Amino acid sequence: MGIFQSTKTAYLLVLIVHLSILNLSFGARKLTSLYQPPPMVLTYHNGALLEGNLSVFILWYGKFTPAQKTIVADFLLSLTPQGEQRGFSSRTPSVSQWWKTIETYMKKAGKKETQIVLSNQISDENYSIGRTLKKSQVSALAHKTNSKPGGLTLVLTANDVAVEGFCMSNCGFHGSDAKKNSAFIWVGNSVTQCPGQCAWPFHQPIYGPQTAPLGAPNGDVGLDGMVVNIASLLAGAVTNPFGNGYFQGSVDAPLEAASACPGVYGKGAYPGYAGELLVDSSTGSSYNAQGVNGRKYLLPAIFDPSSSSCTTIV
Repeated sequence: MGIFQSTKTAYLLVLIVHLSILNLSFGARKLTSLYQPPPMVLTYHNGALLEGNLSVFILWYGKFTPAQKTIVADFLLSLTPQGEQRGFSSRTPSVSQWWKTIETYMKKAGKKETQIVLSNQISDENYSIGRTLKKSQVSALAHKTNSKPGGLTLVLTANDVAVEGFCMSNCGFHGSDAKKNSAFIWVGNSVTQCPGQCAWPFHQPIYGPQTAPLGAPNGDVGLDGMVVNIASLLAGAVTNPFGNGYFQGSVDAPLEAASACPGVYGKGAYPGYAGELLVDSSTGSSYNAQGVNGRKYLLPAIFDPSSSSCTTIV
């Protein structure tokens, strides 16, 4: 389930305009009020969700620096209040506040709250199966990293690894193995391949309004862009891991918890503008959430099922 496909569907829904209808009554023509379409609804299709303590495994495929790995690890540790306490963070708005909207999905489905637990991290710096990967190979890498039932695997590829569909149709995707009750997410570092598509708003966009790029909160356009995509796909994988959870539209190109709100990061967002964000006074970078170890992140809006709207934490 890729980010590009679901984003296109969302834009189509947003761009539909309903014109007023002319009625004839006793020979007199009158205008009715503008028709208001019903609010978007992500329907729960009664499938299994990734609930309770969720072990997350990371496969670093290709070369990543220790600093880059820490950016992602700190994000995952920041998702729960317990993780923030271990990292000595009590600042708001926080990453754990962002994740609370996902708890709304769980409660509505009668499931346990999802607690992210960072498990093993494995590095494959030798590109064991090459630098050009098919989607099926990504899936195989994920299952090899976590061969046990349950859990979620992140397959993160370096900026010199080409993955089928990357930059052409997606910035990442999530998949699953229903028999093992496990799921995986793939995200690639786009900094040398398509930063205008997969690292926006930290890079000038390829299409649309040419607004100035924002400063990356951790000073790494590629990794900060990866965090945006990891966050979006994590929200989708937890609430729709096996294709029968929460979504709207086609099963093949569903709108999910975060992909239903494309390009929205703060209040007042519109195409080409990420919204009102916080700015780090020392670096000038933009962010909307704080995490452990003094980290700052830019995280996508999540569709709130309780209000049927895209919600941001700033």
